[in-house]
Amino acid sequence: MAEINWEDPYCGEGNNCFRIGTDNEGNAYIALTGQEDHYLADSREALRNLIRDIKAGKADHLL
Repeated sequence: MAEINWEDPYCGEGNNCFRIGTDNEGNAYIALTGQEDHYLADSREALRNLIRDIKAGKADHLL
């Protein structure tokens, strides 16, 4: 299993905090802060698109 390099937590107003991670194989990960052993994994591009949609207000209810 590749080592995940987690970024600092991101916390939005009134939302759960989450962390984004990447590995050297081009995969991206997202997890709730404190629960990094239970993560979702996908390509970096898929994660980038999810974050763009969240920031645009299209998927805020997911967090």
